[in-house]
Amino acid sequence: MTSGSKLASSMVAVAAVTTAIVACGGGNSAPAPVPAPLDAVQACSSLTGQTIAGARVTSASVVAETATVPKYCNVAATIEPALNLELRIPNSWNGKLHYGGGGGFNGFIQQIYDAAGGGTDLDNHGLNLSALKQGYINVSSDGGHKGKIPTAEAVDASWVPGNAAAEKLYAGDAIPAVAAAAVEMIRKAYGAAPSRSYFEGCSNGGREALISAQRYPDLFDGIISRAPASNFVASVGSFQTNMKVTVLNPTLNFTPAKVALLSNAVLAACDGLDGVVDGLVSNPAACTFTAATARTQLRCTGGADTGDTCLSDAQLAVVDTWTSPKTFAGRYTTPGWPLSGNEKATDNWDTWLFGGKQFAFQYGAISGFIQKDPTTGPLPPMDATAVNTLFFDFDAPASAAGLAGFSATGDALNADLRPLASKGRKLIMWHGGADPALSVKNTTSYYQSVVAAVGGQASADAFARYYIAPGVNHCHGGAGADKSDLLSALDTWVTNGTAPATLSAAKTTSGVTTFTRPLCAYPLYPRYVGPANDANAAKVAANYSCVTP
Repeated sequence: MTSGSKLASSMVAVAAVTTAIVACGGGNSAPAPVPAPLDAVQACSSLTGQTIAGARVTSASVVAETATVPKYCNVAATIEPALNLELRIPNSWNGKLHYGGGGGFNGFIQQIYDAAGGGTDLDNHGLNLSALKQGYINVSSDGGHKGKIPTAEAVDASWVPGNAAAEKLYAGDAIPAVAAAAVEMIRKAYGAAPSRSYFEGCSNGGREALISAQRYPDLFDGIISRAPASNFVASVGSFQTNMKVTVLNPTLNFTPAKVALLSNAVLAACDGLDGVVDGLVSNPAACTFTAATARTQLRCTGGADTGDTCLSDAQLAVVDTWTSPKTFAGRYTTPGWPLSGNEKATDNWDTWLFGGKQFAFQYGAISGFIQKDPTTGPLPPMDATAVNTLFFDFDAPASAAGLAGFSATGDALNADLRPLASKGRKLIMWHGGADPALSVKNTTSYYQSVVAAVGGQASADAFARYYIAPGVNHCHGGAGADKSDLLSALDTWVTNGTAPATLSAAKTTSGVTTFTRPLCAYPLYPRYVGPANDANAAKVAANYSCVTP
């Protein structure tokens, strides 16, 4: 049997049980079966050696409790030919399922880790751990393929050329297949399906979350989309454009001191617009520091590079490119990135703009997904002479078919979520205000399109919320409060009908909370209303109020 026919056979099998997931949520008048009271050891034993909903269990083992991870049963399974998943069953199940999204180009399974303790750099592993600690059964997959670059699977697209079946799984087909298998495994072990099922992911996992909302509105009771890679084609075009003004200029010399110069200028202009100077731009709607402002205030005399106290014309061109709206092939648009004031933060410009991450993703996306180049291989050096993707022309007629195919695979921009809303499903969106990977402006634009498509703010409020976390990098990190339990808020909304309003967010260092902030529903922002000149008061969320810009 060929790989394509194996996949088709497996998809038929899971399609037959996908309706089981639909029945998990509310709306059923019949009483749900009561799950058997199993612990992790018993759950493992019940699934060992089984083939369920097209998923062949390859191992089932109990993972011992540690200081940061609870005891659980880890079930590894494969849906032929190459869709791998892991089901993580806690020692005491709360009756609900949490589907954790992938990252990058997938190719690996997001593991259970403490968010500060290693694992993948896209941090969906932290979301999986949080769900497991709350008693959820968690499931995650590799998206239907294994990456070929050790420790860098998320940026490997060499699997795409000649592998249309795997590309479709990555595009979204893996989601219902894995969800159906997970539900049937749970039913096999416990004699009952989950009472609720939720999807949560960040970055590509956030894209998968929106794919679920747009294409599979029956599948989950609630969905959390964090920093979604929804505007995929235009984001890749932006990555390439950014690399053109950095990699193609070997004498750019945009030093960390110059990045700090820019960040500090933004903070000087905009930090205090939220009522307190705390290193965060929390009222971005009022911030008027632009690339033009940088040129006026920070340009070196004559435009030449005269040291770290100013920016040369070449360096200002990077700022221009970073912030400018862009259109590729006349149809793929992006509003660009804001100047957040946190460009100098660790894992911001140092990693994404100058450290190779945007370079890696544009190489893989263009070479593998768009050009379908069979010679796509391991990431080449960040050197213009070795990388033809920097010269790929998005606007050339010959590029149109590849871009359209990649858009169909990668983009998650359908704003008409009325099918999701009509079924009573709920959606929470979140984005870091200082994200250097995927612009918060993209997510804001998409949310605004959803509001318009469903008939206005009141209609959107019935099923969707959007939150911006000031000063937070891609999925986590940065100067802002990056820890927020959206899953509990979603579960309360779905289960009790209590819609989330202002939520809480925290910044932790070595496991210790250093400050808290309210997480305000868009378009509100957190304004300091506490005592003046009180640094300790400024660290407490209760001293802020969510207000209109």
